[in-house]
Amino acid sequence: MPDGHHHRATLKQSNKGFKSKHASKGSLKAAQKGKVEARAPGGFKHKSVEAGSKKARLHHNAQKRDAKRRAVGTDVRFFSTSSGGGHAPRIVTVVPLLPSVSPHAFLSSLLPTLDLPPAELDAARAALAAAPAGSSTHLLRAPRFKTALQVNVVPALDVYAALDAALVSDYVVLLLSSTDEVQLEGEAVLRCLQGQAGTVEVIPVVQAPADKPTTPATKQLIHKSLLSFTRYFYPAVEKVHAADTAADAALVARALCEGAPATRREDGRAYVVAEAVRATPHGDGADTATVEVTGTVRSGCLSADRLVHVPGWGDLMVEAIMPAPPSALALAARPRQHAMAVDADAAPLSARSDAADDLTSHNVPDLLNNEQTWPTEDELARGEAAARENDAKGSKRVKRVPKGTSAYQAAWIFDDDEEGDGAEDDDEDDDEDGMDVEGEGEGDVSGAEDRDDEEEEEMEDVELDERKEEHKDMGAEQEEEQYAAYLRARELAARDDAAFPDEIDTPRHVAARTRFQRYRGLKSFRTSPWDPYEQLPLEYGEIFQFENWKATGKRVEREARESGVKPGTRVTVVLRDVPAALVQARDPAAPFVLHGLLQHEHKQSVLHFVVQRNTEYTETVRAKDPLVLCLGPRRYVINPLFSQHVRGGGPGVNNVHKSERFLRPGTATVATTFGPVWFGKAACLLLKDEGAGKPPSLVAMGTALPPDPTRIIAKRIVLTGHPFKVHKKTATIRYMFFDRDDVDYYRSVELRTKLGKVGHIKEALGTHGYFKAHFDAPVQQMDTVCMSLYKRQFPKWSREFAPGATQAAAGGDMEIE
Repeated sequence: MPDGHHHRATLKQSNKGFKSKHASKGSLKAAQKGKVEARAPGGFKHKSVEAGSKKARLHHNAQKRDAKRRAVGTDVRFFSTSSGGGHAPRIVTVVPLLPSVSPHAFLSSLLPTLDLPPAELDAARAALAAAPAGSSTHLLRAPRFKTALQVNVVPALDVYAALDAALVSDYVVLLLSSTDEVQLEGEAVLRCLQGQAGTVEVIPVVQAPADKPTTPATKQLIHKSLLSFTRYFYPAVEKVHAADTAADAALVARALCEGAPATRREDGRAYVVAEAVRATPHGDGADTATVEVTGTVRSGCLSADRLVHVPGWGDLMVEAIMPAPPSALALAARPRQHAMAVDADAAPLSARSDAADDLTSHNVPDLLNNEQTWPTEDELARGEAAARENDAKGSKRVKRVPKGTSAYQAAWIFDDDEEGDGAEDDDEDDDEDGMDVEGEGEGDVSGAEDRDDEEEEEMEDVELDERKEEHKDMGAEQEEEQYAAYLRARELAARDDAAFPDEIDTPRHVAARTRFQRYRGLKSFRTSPWDPYEQLPLEYGEIFQFENWKATGKRVEREARESGVKPGTRVTVVLRDVPAALVQARDPAAPFVLHGLLQHEHKQSVLHFVVQRNTEYTETVRAKDPLVLCLGPRRYVINPLFSQHVRGGGPGVNNVHKSERFLRPGTATVATTFGPVWFGKAACLLLKDEGAGKPPSLVAMGTALPPDPTRIIAKRIVLTGHPFKVHKKTATIRYMFFDRDDVDYYRSVELRTKLGKVGHIKEALGTHGYFKAHFDAPVQQMDTVCMSLYKRQFPKWSREFAPGATQAAAGGDMEIE
């Protein structure tokens, strides 16, 4: 049949395209004018090109799936005890959230599900029965799943022990009760684990008391309630397990032994969970000892040239990394294979070289560069001898005071040098005690004038009255009343600072140019120049500054991935010069973890952390209050400075950031302190130590920023004045100053009002601090005139956190069975 007649394609009708309601007016007008949109450099895309891009996407997704499948296979072989496996035990941490739950009862119900031989099962039950009630470590073989477990049990409601163990764990088992609710202490443990070890896989297990077993009618309701509670902290949790029956315990064992936890962390840092620890003193009465730690290298490469960190011990040097024989678990899995004997003279896997890191953490500044005469050692020795001689004679101190001053009154008169020493440490009290005069220094605001010469008084030398008042403890009720008044004063200061930020009253009897001589005015807080190396304290000569932090971090991380003992190798790490006091104070039943450090991570610098306050913490947190900083495995006591965190806009041209007196909820704040550097992104916690026997309170959590000694933390004070007379844009201001010389001194500083007006001091009026000011808009009588002054604040040194009393380990040799 002949084909019918068809029109050409060019004569076909072309309907109008759909007009989107989101199109702009400009785009609609351009479309009406017939404007042709600019095409990509490649021109029109043919169907074959689109098909090729689709194939490329499919191929890329297939490659990602294959890479993930290979990674899972590598992780499974790492923990497998079969032929060709890595024979590394899975690290499981049991965290009791209530004192009423029993971790030993949970492990007793878990043992029969592992299919251990009868003799080995009896030995494991005996070791479990002999374990202490607090911390304990158990190495268990699981022939049914062809793997092994190293179970670390931490004491109930012990935040620090839970953090140390969970940081290196493959699984964290949260023990809950079917009858008792988790209290605030248990929630604090969960909060801390969420902030620092949030990526670890969590398995909640509910335990029922023996006298109140769960029934099928109540089991579902209990598990549903506890699942909702756990998902509040860990949303990825799928179910709540139980271990009361053999079937439930088998499901828990399957979850622990058949999963494939990641063997490499994002930071790539190596760590070793000790299976055996042995300490050998250097001699009778020696202060140091050599410690040998046997375990499997995990997550990254471990090198003897780098330092290691042991929680509670600090940073230590590595003498050598030696090969270790197969573990008892590996030999039990393959009974026909004989134990490999390791020669005592075997070559180390990694030895300490000349380029190895040492324990130098502070730089030694050259004090002679300051062009000052430094006393010789002979002069210092003579000075010390004279001081001891004076103390032995009980000589009296003599001070020059106005005539007629008694000895008791002279003891309360401070010299200028005594005032200057304390002014640097009392930055937070500047606005509360307006009558304290700071130490000597030059005013930074232009327009200063010399003070008038004061009339000298007749002076005389008076021996000081050095009688010491005997301290007497107050009663319990009086102590509680004063402590409650102290807390009320802190809350009142926090509310006042929120309502009137940085506002202080100018002292009437002290010149403002003297009281605030260390402060300066800034035309623009973000762009006005401020030299970051101006008038630095001596502590800044002891720290280190990195020229390019990002490039240095990439280089040291690349070296850590390429050099050292590879992950999965069973080794014996020999630690040198370990203090004997730390060895003797260690609890042999507690888990022992060794963390590898990167290069330069022992050096001190200025650390910054972006933190957000915990909404459940209700107490006032003031700058320089002592807090416990948890950064990775490290733990320090710091007195941080708080400053504003600029989101997205950058630090500004001059890198100046306004300090904050209090850590406020709902806003991100930067905490600054001196401390050892830490490469990479790391989570941090700020805890408030509540004393012995009480769990710490979680104050804030956040992440670490690159260390930056040039970041300027500027403390602001706002002097306020009242418009006395107003005529359009000109006003007479009073009560900001009380001296005419102060008005002339601060004449160049810009003024602002709370309603947004900007102005300057025009001229001083009279002798009582009145002045005329001109603004850019008419001023209202109800407005308040403000002047902002700034002073740089410097951080304080951090200190090693001293853990609680641990059970003393008897003897020099310690073994974890």
